[in-house]
Amino acid sequence: MKLTLRVWRQKNADAKGKMVKYKLDDVDEDMSFLEMLDVLNEQLQLAGEDPVSFDHDCREGICGSCAMVINGQPHGPQKNTTTCQLHMRHFKDGDTIDVEPWRARAFPIIKDLVTDRSAFDQIIQSGGYVSVNTGSAPEAHATPVDKVSADDAFDAATCIGCGACVAACPNGSSMLFTAAKITHLGLLPQGQPERQTRAISMLAKQDELDFGGCTNVGACAEVCPKGIPLASISQLNHDVLGATLAGARSD
Repeated sequence: MKLTLRVWRQKNADAKGKMVKYKLDDVDEDMSFLEMLDVLNEQLQLAGEDPVSFDHDCREGICGSCAMVINGQPHGPQKNTTTCQLHMRHFKDGDTIDVEPWRARAFPIIKDLVTDRSAFDQIIQSGGYVSVNTGSAPEAHATPVDKVSADDAFDAATCIGCGACVAACPNGSSMLFTAAKITHLGLLPQGQPERQTRAISMLAKQDELDFGGCTNVGACAEVCPKGIPLASISQLNHDVLGATLAGARSD
């Protein structure tokens, strides 16, 4: 395949960025998108140019590192697929592909396609944990969990924290991420002691970090590579309302 790439290049957080055009003449359709970028970087290094910086780690759709917007779509055109699992056979010979970083006020650009997503870590630190007793591990079946709650908690727990939801949201909201973390803990017995303070604290931290407000557009759920349902946000609102009525305060 022959491709034209238009890639966002930005030297550092303070520099002005721009789209730069590159040509690739021998792209295998079985390559992943990141392998294709590896080929581009090899080409740039051989030419004595600075390679394109982008985040990656597991390349198996698990870690959530491969954050980039491809032709205006976070993670590219395939639904329920991370960038590292996107293959070049989903593009056509001669295509022009635009590659950009996440665009959100809470995710400032560090360099090229790399953004600072540590704001997600701060949301987790504010309440994404459970109390545990020290000592030996409890018997796995000692605390029964009904199947519906277990399934819903598991679905929410599949969130990999990539930030695609924020990048797709016209308001730059992190509600789907925050909702997923609140939901997967709040539906299980182990998450009940902090359930009220967790909802208040994580939502307050989200607002503090300059994420936008949720207006139920639904773009977040459409681009989520793990298919986190929009209903998770309803669960978050339910927990926040319950905590507010109970007079709970953030930690």
